[in-house]
Amino acid sequence: MTELLDAGERLGPEELRAAQLERLRATLARVYERVPFYRASFDKAGVRPDDCRSLADLARFPFTTKTDLRDNYPFGMFAVPETDVRRLHASSGTTGLPTVVGYTENDLSMWADMVARSLRAAGARPGHKVHVAYGYGLFTGGLGAHYGAERLGCTVIPASGGMTARQVRLIQDFRPEVIMVTPSYMLTILDEFERQGVDPRGTSLRVGVFGAEPWTEEMRREIEERFAIDAVDIYGLSEVMGPGVSQECVETKDGLHIWEDHFYPEVVDPFTGEVLPDGEQGELVFTSLTKEAMPVIRYRTRDLTRLLPGTARPAFRRMEKVTGRSDDMVILRGVNLFPTQVEEIVLRTPAVAPHFQLRLTREGRMDALTIRAEARAGATPEDRSAAALAIATAVKDGIGVSVTVEVVDPETLERSVGKIKRIVDLRGKEG
Repeated sequence: MTELLDAGERLGPEELRAAQLERLRATLARVYERVPFYRASFDKAGVRPDDCRSLADLARFPFTTKTDLRDNYPFGMFAVPETDVRRLHASSGTTGLPTVVGYTENDLSMWADMVARSLRAAGARPGHKVHVAYGYGLFTGGLGAHYGAERLGCTVIPASGGMTARQVRLIQDFRPEVIMVTPSYMLTILDEFERQGVDPRGTSLRVGVFGAEPWTEEMRREIEERFAIDAVDIYGLSEVMGPGVSQECVETKDGLHIWEDHFYPEVVDPFTGEVLPDGEQGELVFTSLTKEAMPVIRYRTRDLTRLLPGTARPAFRRMEKVTGRSDDMVILRGVNLFPTQVEEIVLRTPAVAPHFQLRLTREGRMDALTIRAEARAGATPEDRSAAALAIATAVKDGIGVSVTVEVVDPETLERSVGKIKRIVDLRGKEG
């Protein structure tokens, strides 16, 4: 196994910490000198780059948020001249201005290296064919996966998202060993295999690398059982790089090893901002250590997880699978609820597919939640009624709130880039 590791993965703990501190100090100096936002932010907090003498000193520096990135739209966070930028990516901007990210030539090379490292940890090998069903374009998923797979020495099938029937045909005809896609869209592909009367367990696929949204152990089991593959998690976000910030190793499937030679993680209390010790759950925060075009300092991801010791890659800490986002938490009549909790219930309920949506409304002065879940093909009206009752009962017993459940026709819920929008907040919009 050791011969498959790159130089970064071979670093010992002391070597890694020394490299992290050296790179962190250089990044802090770089952004203070070149990015007006960071100079003003550090000055306001009363810190200078030289104040960082240990990794623990990073906690003295202020956070960066998505609002900060949007306030500096489009290129105000760049630390290089625009002429040195070789590619731009951006978020969808569905809730405001998009967040724009730039990459130098070195950034793109490092990104390809990290995705290649991730794919190798997932079980991909040079010569494998990789079916990329992430969306291509300003979204980082498609191109990030594409160039990383090529860097590893794989053959890329750039299927992109959508046209599900064609996805099934390409998988049958081109015989890829690896697929990279959102987990919810993988289930849509599975449904299409079965709709066409093709056994999904008989395909050439051996590994599925799933990211871009939280998913549960129940979803992993469903995918692995229905497709006879290993399902592993990949994590990333455009503000930090894109896919390949951390990766679950196929031999352990016990959380995602963070590539700490390039991305320094912290977990903080989402309300106070206090740094939490490893093992405690909170909000994940990242500082980039080697990015040139757009380094980020203590970027608040809003993703909820905890840090654990490394296993398959001992030098790198693991992050537990993301259970949800602090900004996705629904507070319903005083009870905290996450979409992943509902997903666990939906996945173990017969007659419904693993596609659902939470619709928040206000009835008088009280908030109300309706869970809309898609029926499986062939489910009878009696099956649907039983499923709705089972879900409502499980939510009441397991989470502690009363909800309405609607079982709707298959493929009713709107999808975009392979994902269903989990939460629709209609409070104050009715009428």
